[in-house]
Amino acid sequence: MVRYLDSSVASGRAASRAALVAQAVEREMRRQAAERDVEILNAAGAADDLDDLVAWSVHHAVVEG
Repeated sequence: MVRYLDSSVASGRAASRAALVAQAVEREMRRQAAERDVEILNAAGAADDLDDLVAWSVHHAVVEG
């Protein structure tokens, strides 16, 4: 693992060992948050009180370009 960290720093892919470890931890935090979101959506469903507004908007909204 240390060899990988050192190689990443030496090649310029990471600014430092600490930066690479911080990136990995942040990525893991996002992954775990996404897993929690999936669990919530599976338990509660994706429907919300804006579904009717979105359905109406699809047919009535005018987009100016």
